[in-house]
Amino acid sequence: MGETSLRKRGADGRSVQSNEPKSTNLQKEVGLVSGICIIVGTIIGSGIFISPKSVLSNTQAVGPCLIIWAVCGVLATLGALCYAELGTMITKSGGEYPYLMEAYGPIPAYLFSWTSLIVLKPTSFAIICLTFSEYVCTPFYAGCKPPEIVVKCLAAAAILLITIVNSLSVRLGSYVQNIFTAAKLVIVAIIIISGFVLLAQGNTKNFENSFEGADVSVGAISLAFYNGLWAYDGWNQLNYITEELRNPYRNLPLAIVIGIPLVTVCYILMNVSYFTVMTATELLQSQAVAVTFGDRVLYPASWVVPLFVAFSTIGAANGSCFTAGRLIFVAGREGHMLKVLSYISVRRLTPAPAIIFHAIIAIFYIIPGDINSLVNYFSFAAWLFYGMTILALVVMRFTRKELKRPIKVPVVVPILVTLISVFLVLAPIISSPAWEYLYCFLFILSGLIFYLLFVYYKFGWAQKISKPVTMYLQMLMEVVPPEEDPE
Repeated sequence: MGETSLRKRGADGRSVQSNEPKSTNLQKEVGLVSGICIIVGTIIGSGIFISPKSVLSNTQAVGPCLIIWAVCGVLATLGALCYAELGTMITKSGGEYPYLMEAYGPIPAYLFSWTSLIVLKPTSFAIICLTFSEYVCTPFYAGCKPPEIVVKCLAAAAILLITIVNSLSVRLGSYVQNIFTAAKLVIVAIIIISGFVLLAQGNTKNFENSFEGADVSVGAISLAFYNGLWAYDGWNQLNYITEELRNPYRNLPLAIVIGIPLVTVCYILMNVSYFTVMTATELLQSQAVAVTFGDRVLYPASWVVPLFVAFSTIGAANGSCFTAGRLIFVAGREGHMLKVLSYISVRRLTPAPAIIFHAIIAIFYIIPGDINSLVNYFSFAAWLFYGMTILALVVMRFTRKELKRPIKVPVVVPILVTLISVFLVLAPIISSPAWEYLYCFLFILSGLIFYLLFVYYKFGWAQKISKPVTMYLQMLMEVVPPEEDPE
């Protein structure tokens, strides 16, 4: 046993190609540029090509629509800055999970991981890959809708490819993210520059009387925010890989301050560009806003739009996989998921079991015909946990004064974001109540059953089942526990 341990440590602790020792832990491979690309690449996915229609349908006018996009960007930036304080105060990967653990204890942290790992993360991953698949398939089925089986098989193939890339190497996953972020910025630049040209040519008619007929009721504004923030989802993703970020005290806040405002400016300018060629009515009637824009402006080169939208979505899927794997890794390390999910590949030094687990669940979510409605109802749960996490920042100002805070935001910022989170959680339920919200809440609470059975009481029969499974998977995947938990 001792000999096996030493051999494992040797294979795991040193790289064959390097004389420098590497511990069996996640390596600090993500720099500032890669950090910005993860933020930009994860946020800019399919949202900006879908949400403009939803935001406009709620506000009913161009002026409030553009204001909503700007305010959503400000809210995402403020939220991310609160996360920057949390991320530099508690330098563990896993995003909200370690912060909820430190502030409230294991039960809220477990419920967050339960909801995120089983529903929020994999369904988001699946929908992004389905969107990618539809854009890729559409040119091959001109004049008709692509067969569902083809779309789903291609989406499953995309999930498998992204999983393999992220399981092989952290650096390779970062490189893929950088490449696709560059590609998606190309289509963003094409749309924005085309819009500027059209504005310079005097296409400003659709901006006249831009507040006429606007719906500014609380329900309409809240739903518009909901759809706008869906496009900004991913603003917190860098906190999922804090342990792999080089010089996090500098690079985490810097990546946030550069990345999210860059996305905000791009989103506002893209919406302005859309309105230079489409009236509000035409935009609402469009099946795919960016494609309609390309058909009207780029003429013979309009095929560029669906191609680069596909690049955009696959880049967002890669960023989602990269960060979700770290959440599962941390939950496994804390004993809230199977222990093997916290193991690290001996050869690759990646959280391969966690990434593969995430992919398997995502593939299951591809099977149903339409899961968009499911994700919409579970989105309010995401803001419930965002609000709890940012409130944790205020709580720990009093309960954990001894923790070092290299970055410290004014206390009014987390209080403001928490209040907005409460509004975002309650407003959709009040404005359009549905049983699905109750089902979602009950599903979150059902995590308590698993917590009591497998985490709190740790029944012997569960341990007897999990130990041989863990041992078999460890040998099959060549993975070992991390040498030590990060400080």
